[in-house]
Parts: sequence; structure tokens; C-alpha cells
Amino acid sequence: MTKNQGTPPGQGPVSPQPASTPSADTAPGLTIALVVVLTGYALSIVDASIVNVALSSINDDLHGGPAALELVVSGYGLTFALGLVLGGRLGDAFGRRRLYAYGLAAFTATSALCGLAPTIEFLVTARLLQGAAAAMLVPQVLATIQAATEGQARARAIGMYGATAALGMVTGQVLGGMLVSLDVAGIGWRSVFAINVPIGLAALLAVRRVPPTKADAKPRFDPMGTVLFGVTMVCILAVVVAGPDLGWPRWLWSLLAVAAAAAAALVRVERALEARGGSPLLSPSVLSDPGMRRGLAAMVPFSAGFGAFLFVYALVAQGHFGLHGLASGGVLTPFAAAFFVVTLFTPRIAAALGRRIVTLGALVQALGLLLLALTVGLGWPHPSLVLVLFGIGLFGVGAALTGPTLFRTILADVPPAQAGMGSGVLVTSQQMATALGATVGGTLYVSLAGALSTVSAAVFVLALLVCFAVTVLVISLKLPDPG
Repeated sequence: MTKNQGTPPGQGPVSPQPASTPSADTAPGLTIALVVVLTGYALSIVDASIVNVALSSINDDLHGGPAALELVVSGYGLTFALGLVLGGRLGDAFGRRRLYAYGLAAFTATSALCGLAPTIEFLVTARLLQGAAAAMLVPQVLATIQAATEGQARARAIGMYGATAALGMVTGQVLGGMLVSLDVAGIGWRSVFAINVPIGLAALLAVRRVPPTKADAKPRFDPMGTVLFGVTMVCILAVVVAGPDLGWPRWLWSLLAVAAAAAAALVRVERALEARGGSPLLSPSVLSDPGMRRGLAAMVPFSAGFGAFLFVYALVAQGHFGLHGLASGGVLTPFAAAFFVVTLFTPRIAAALGRRIVTLGALVQALGLLLLALTVGLGWPHPSLVLVLFGIGLFGVGAALTGPTLFRTILADVPPAQAGMGSGVLVTSQQMATALGATVGGTLYVSLAGALSTVSAAVFVLALLVCFAVTVLVISLKLPDPG
């Protein structure tokens, strides 16, 4: 990691690495630092889905009921999404390695609390705290990469970040199913949380290998911006999380009007604060950068399509074909393998194609989804497994070409001093869009399956995802070249 780490206020320039810290400029040092930060990130992503396959066992043991079980899943995502921007801002102010260490320690501790939960109320509370801990550590990952690397080293690191995000979402349910089935140490569902503890402790022991970075000048707190952003996020998340279970009542939709008003007020407050030379929670000048603005516009349909695909795939595989979590996850192996392999070559492809790599990725994703729609529609109820696997593999190739490049494009012109804020905005957008995609895709599938047929519902959702991929393709034509 080669880039300047920042100068503490009142001091002269400092070297990227203190004398007491092993150099991260070497390839081994870079690799160790990247493994450490990606380990915490992987835990946060896996824990968003690993609990899904354990819900039945949790209910049998703790007798929670549907509403409480929903909170075990959605409560984590709620506090996670709410805290990401603030977590990134704190990293800019107090040091990203420090906040990552605090977040990882809290995540490890709250994972242990989840595994030890004696009641469903205790488990829900621990999951809320676990999501907040994840929000503290996750923004530091991309922020550290952005502030401490450049050139091909940054491209490779962001590629691995993208691979961790995608593979973590895919493998969460598979790993959860495996742990519950094996009943490790006889602790049943508690193993899906207990596994985080040794992994988190191992990463904590190596956290000093991560280079320390922070903003040159400590950003000041923005109370009004924080409150308005919180109101906006709570209202949107309430609609996304509670809508399917409550049947989309009219009063719930009114929260979107509150969110719109809070968002409009947030824009005015942040612009005025920045004009006065203050430190807004969300910097309008950074967010108005063409790379970030257009990159986020492409990230939303990309992430929404990914979330909808995984959720609806699970409904079809487990509901219609009767595949349990482990088997249904196994069918996604072509996606995981294709994504990982292509990610290794994405920096070279991006160097040759520039922004056209996103166009190519969106096109490949659209072709994979179109192939799946035709295979399912024409071959139902026994579609060709070979064609299904090939379509899923194409979807993985397209995602690998698109996702990491969008990360680089969004963060390309973010100043190192605001890397945490930029990372928080990016990950918040990604998480919100993924959750929204899963909600919309799942609701459409269930509604259409009841009104028409399972095959019609599946084909319609796949066709909608083709439209999402085409939207990314159109936006990609206006993207600047990735940094």
C-alpha cells in the first residue's frame, strides 16, 4: 500500500508507514493487510444470510414466532444500513484501522452473544447490535483501500472486495445449511454465530498489519445532517423491510413522503454547511462528481438485480424443485467460480477497455438472464440443468466485469480525506438496492405465482432483471473511465 496516509493536524508530512509497523509496500504486506480487512467484511456479508436456514431451528428452541424471526433477519440489515455513512465518517475522523478494529471486536463479541442467546428477545437485541458493529467496520475496508493504494494495486484490491461481496452473499446460506446439518459440537443453530468468534479473533490479532489512514483534518460533527439522513433511511427501510409482512398498508407508503421531505431538507442543509466551510456528513461536492453520481446510478439497478436474482432463485429452487439450502447453493457454483476467476483478470480487461468493461458486463449479464428465462419458460417443469448452469455462469461473468469496475469508478475522484464517507455512501446504496431488489422481486414472484403460475412468475422476474441489466448498460455509456 503506497499512498500517503494523511498528516495529523499541526504536524509535518509523515511517512506512509511508521517505523514500528511492518511495511505494507511489499506484496506480502499488501496481501496480509487485504486479507485482514476482507475477513471482517466477509463475516458481515455472510451473516446477512447465514441465519436464514437456521430460522426453523431457532423457532423450535426459542419459540419466537414469525414476527420475532423476521426481526432476527431484518434487524441486522436495518442497523447495518443505518450506520454505514456514520461509520465511514468516524473512520475519516479517528482513523480507519482503529474503527475497523473496534468494529471487528464488537462484531465478534455480539456474534458470541447471538450464539449464547437464552431467549428470542435477547437474540433480536444481539442481532441489532451485531448490525451496528458491522456498520462500524465495513466502510473502513474500501476506505483503507482507497486511501492507501493506487494504480493496479487498487484495482486488484477492489476486485477482491467485489469478489468477497458477491461470494459472501452466495455462500452464506450454503455455509449455514452445512453447519446446521452437521450440528457442530451439538450446539445446533448456535454454530452459525459461533463460527464468527475464532475467525474474528484471528483477524484482530493481525489488525496491526493494516496501514493506519485518516483525514488530514478531523471532520466536525454534523448533527442536523445526521438526524435528517437517519430519518430518511429509517423511513425507506421501514417500507422495504415491513412492507411484505404487513401487506403494504396505506399508512406505510406515507413514510416515503416523509423520506422525500427529509432527503430534500438534507440536501439543502448539507449544501449550506459546505458553503460555510463546514464538514457535512454527505459532501455535496463529492457526491456531485460525475463518476460517483453516474456510478451510483448504475450500482442501484445492478445491486437490485443481484438481490432479486438470489432471493427468487432460492424460492424457485427450494419451493418448486425441493432443493434444501446446501443443494440449492451448489447449483450456484458456476456463478461463484465464474465470478472469482473473471475477477482475477478484471484489472487487465479494464485497462484495455476502460468504461466499456461495464457495458460488456451488463451485456453478458443480460444474455445470461435471457438464456435462463428461455430455458425455464420452454423447459418447465424440467429445464435443462446444463443450460441453467451455463446461464448462471454467464450471470457471474457479467457481475464480475461490472461490480468491481463500478466500485472503482464511484470512488475514483473521492479525496483520501473523505474515503470513509465515500465508502459509506457506496455500501449504503449497495445494501439498500440489494434489499429493495429482493423485496420487489420476491413480492412480484409470489403475487404472480398465485395469480398465474410458477413458471410465468419466474420468467417475468427474469425478464425484469434483463431490463435492470439493460439499464446498467445504458448508464455505462456515460461513465468516465475507472480510476
